[in-house]
Parts: sequence; structure tokens; C-alpha cells
Amino acid sequence: MATLPFLETRQEWSRRIALAAEPCPDDARGPRALLLLREFLWPLEPVKRRFSPVEVSPAANPRRVMLLPGFGAHPVRMRWLARQLEKAGHTAKSWGMGVNLGATADRFAKVEERLEELYERRGQKIVLVGWSLGGVMARELAKRHPDKIEKVVTMGSPFSGSPRANNGWRAYQAIAGHRVDEPEIDTVVAEKPPVETVAMWSPRDGIVHPRSACGRAGERDRTIALRCSHMGFVLSNEAMSALLSELDRS
Repeated sequence: MATLPFLETRQEWSRRIALAAEPCPDDARGPRALLLLREFLWPLEPVKRRFSPVEVSPAANPRRVMLLPGFGAHPVRMRWLARQLEKAGHTAKSWGMGVNLGATADRFAKVEERLEELYERRGQKIVLVGWSLGGVMARELAKRHPDKIEKVVTMGSPFSGSPRANNGWRAYQAIAGHRVDEPEIDTVVAEKPPVETVAMWSPRDGIVHPRSACGRAGERDRTIALRCSHMGFVLSNEAMSALLSELDRS
């Protein structure tokens, strides 16, 4: 006879599988299949960097930066980017947790604690750089703690329009355990934080629809258009150079 914990676990996984199998009620669509397939070429990005090296110049205005990884990604995926920031003279800090398995209430509370910890160490405002879901979470942090944050830079983050206008929402619902349009924290995702907010987006993004990552007027202050893949936001010289230029803005 099955034990109660086993039955509860089985029921929970059945619920999550059902979430992943839900139809798309607003008929939103992510990027086309060819762009999605190109995302699997991300291991070639380090090779491409070797053939087109970029010199990292000293930062005009060194900043403290917290990096937030995308859904399903470990902070190690942003390590190369962090090294370039440090090379330029910035202080790059991880979000303090492992793999980003969704914007649950518990995980958001922990990243809030991390932000407060980093701020209290120096009393210096932090620049939040969030990749994909990490950028959505960074915007929410800025809404709650504008006194601790200098600016937010999102990289291919789905903060605008339908939360299903991407190729990852089914996986998100299965792993995070809640619908993408029913977040565990009380928020209006598209609402702009009360700090400077810059959105990087790319028409070659194979995961998040460009309109969702670019946003509408009033949902962000400025946009930066790139030509990289979704993975390229944290692996390409193009994105790295754009971020360093943004951090040098006064």
C-alpha cells in the first residue's frame, strides 16, 4: 500500500504536468522554431569570442552589480559576464542562490535578503542585471526597494505583454508549480519600477518574444537592441560591450 508522502508527491507531479499541458488561452506565441533551435548552438559562443576579441576598458564609474540568472540557469552561466565586469573595475555579485527554479514567494524573499545584505555592507546602491526571468525578478526588487537600487538592466526578460509569449512557459509552470499569469507575489509585472530601467532585447531571441523583452513606452525608460540569441545575452561580446557601456552612463 502506498504511503501518504508518496501519494502526495504523485499528486503534486500530476498537478504540475497538468499545468504544463494547459492550452494557451490568449493564443500568444513565442519566437519561431528556427530561432529556438539556434539556441542550442550556445556552446559555440566562446569559440566566436576568440575570433573577435574585445578589449575591456576601465570603467568610468565603477559600480556594485548583482547578477540574477534566468529560469533554469545556475549563476555559473553568468560567470563569464561577471568576470568581464570585474575586469572593467565593477564589483559583480551573485544573487546568492543556486539554480533559478521560478519566482516563488520563498525564493523572492531570499533574494530580497541578499539585496539588503549587499546594500548594508557598503551603503551603496546596487545595479541589478537580470537575464530572462532574473530580469523580471530584478524589476520586482526595484519596486520594493527603490532606495537600494541605482538602476535595473534586463536582458531578454519577458516583462511585457502576455506571459506566454515565450517558448518556456510550459516548463516554467511544471517546475515552479504555478501559472505564469498567477505569480505568488502581488504585482503587475509590466509596471515600471521607480528607478531607471533599461531593457535589452534581440530580434534573434529564440526563447522570449522580442516585444515582451523590449516592452512598451512607460514600461521601461530605454531599450537597447542587440543581435544575439537568448543565451548570447550572457555569453556574447556584443551583449557584454553593451552592458559595460550602459554601466558607464551617469
